[in-house]
Amino acid sequence: MTVHVGTSGWQYASWRGAFYPPDVAQRRWLEHYAERFACVEVNNTFYSLPTEETVRRWRESTPTDFRFVVKASRYLTHVRRLREPAGPVKLLLERVRPIRRRLAAVLVQLPPRFHAEPARLAAALRAFPRTLQIAVEFRDPTWFNDDVRDVLHQYGAALCIADHRGERAEPDWSTASWEYVRFHEGDADPHPCYRRETLDTAAERLAPRLHGGRDAFVFFNNDERACALHDASVFARACTVRGLPSTRTPDAGQFM
Repeated sequence: MTVHVGTSGWQYASWRGAFYPPDVAQRRWLEHYAERFACVEVNNTFYSLPTEETVRRWRESTPTDFRFVVKASRYLTHVRRLREPAGPVKLLLERVRPIRRRLAAVLVQLPPRFHAEPARLAAALRAFPRTLQIAVEFRDPTWFNDDVRDVLHQYGAALCIADHRGERAEPDWSTASWEYVRFHEGDADPHPCYRRETLDTAAERLAPRLHGGRDAFVFFNNDERACALHDASVFARACTVRGLPSTRTPDAGQFM
């Protein structure tokens, strides 16, 4: 059982000074990040797929225990809306080949107002290797039905829990042998940070879902004001207190 805790991306100019020392060049930011966190969710792959050379530099900039999660291209999820998934999935996997052994999962985030299409979802999940963990983030409530739950369970895909200000819309499904959580927007001042009490509650809710040694991947997407860095550290400590071993995070006190 391990809670893998990180942030959604690392290339934020607002983190210079708060996290990245002014004398550390931007090309070395991932190296700096990976010394302090053990995983990252790569959001940029949603907008534009990187070259293999870029991905190779990611691998060379990080230690061997570092894990990546990449977000599926918007071409698959928002343009094609999961139609004819084989091509986009194949291209994504080709581009991330240099980190394939350290690729923990792929996040498939669907657009708002995209109503449930269980057959399309099944075809998209089928296009990925069964050995690769897939998490799916739905942003339309029509997806929360029994047919969709059965598709996720059939392919071992995790339902992404998306937290907004301490609230979530997803049902209490456990469709995979692992869990996936994204924290998008906190409920504290300054915005968009989270209150410590909210993160404590989130850790309490996660604990029973990890019975039997299940892993969880947890990422903070509230990057403004370095909130993601601070909150990831606080959440990791909250998990540790509750007997949930978590991956490395820096001292939260340095960000606030």
